[in-house]
Amino acid sequence: MQLGFVSAILPDLTLNEVCRVAAGEGYDCVEVMCWPPGKADRRYAGVTHIDASRLDERAADDVRACLERHSVAISGLGYYPNPLSPDENEAQVAQAHIRRVMDAAHTLGLENVNTFVGRDWSLSVEENWPRFLEVWRPLVRHAEDLGVRIGIENCPMIFTRDEWPGGKNLASSPAIWRRMFEDIPSPCFGLNYDPSHPTWMHMDAIAPLRDFKDRIHHVHAKDVRVDRHLLNDVGILAYPLQFHTPKLPGLGDVDWGAFFSALTSIGYQGPVCVEVEDRAYEGSLADRIRSLRQSCGFLRQYVPEGDGIA
Repeated sequence: MQLGFVSAILPDLTLNEVCRVAAGEGYDCVEVMCWPPGKADRRYAGVTHIDASRLDERAADDVRACLERHSVAISGLGYYPNPLSPDENEAQVAQAHIRRVMDAAHTLGLENVNTFVGRDWSLSVEENWPRFLEVWRPLVRHAEDLGVRIGIENCPMIFTRDEWPGGKNLASSPAIWRRMFEDIPSPCFGLNYDPSHPTWMHMDAIAPLRDFKDRIHHVHAKDVRVDRHLLNDVGILAYPLQFHTPKLPGLGDVDWGAFFSALTSIGYQGPVCVEVEDRAYEGSLADRIRSLRQSCGFLRQYVPEGDGIA
């Protein structure tokens, strides 16, 4: 396994500066954000450390030189929009850029592209399904043609009334993943698995590693604290952020020992990337770098240095 972090937490730095931080803090790799340049529509979005729409061979050589200079790898390219948005223009922009990110990964010789399936949050899973197949079958075929793997993160994307009640990402539960992979059986189509999401949804965060071991393409390391006194006050049907708080690894309710025990048991050898969304560490750039240092120190007990870059 290789230990990395998601570059979204360093939006004000260049790729070269991100890689310098990664090397300085003892990381092996970085999941590099590839949003289209422009204004972000939510937290942790809109970060462009590689512009996939402008990645010609010269730009790709610059990226490779940066990685070599700092002895850091790219675990995957990340872009997390809503390609099934009911706003057709938003959906088409997202679908087109997902293709560009796949193309960029191919140009750079990378294996992983991480994203969301998307969802019309006002409709049921069943009502979303025909459009899911219409959009994602050709996207997966494009990945197959390029030799790129797609890792779908399992966050339901439910935070406020703007995402209520269904959330903006269909792929939030094992039942849905099972159906996804039955209908689109390509081995290029898999998961970017984050144990924090089933934890706050009161689900088993370990069992999916066993049940979907052949579909785990990439892993996020984010923790979460479920505040029981708040949950008891507002109930499970409240907006999730009313009763849970994203935390750094080791500061929440994820059982990291059991999690890494399961990862090693299934033979996972890929990247594990810290995703910082802990607001206690977002006051300044120094705080955010400190969050990466603290996370690396905690996770190195499970991912020893010298594991190598796959």
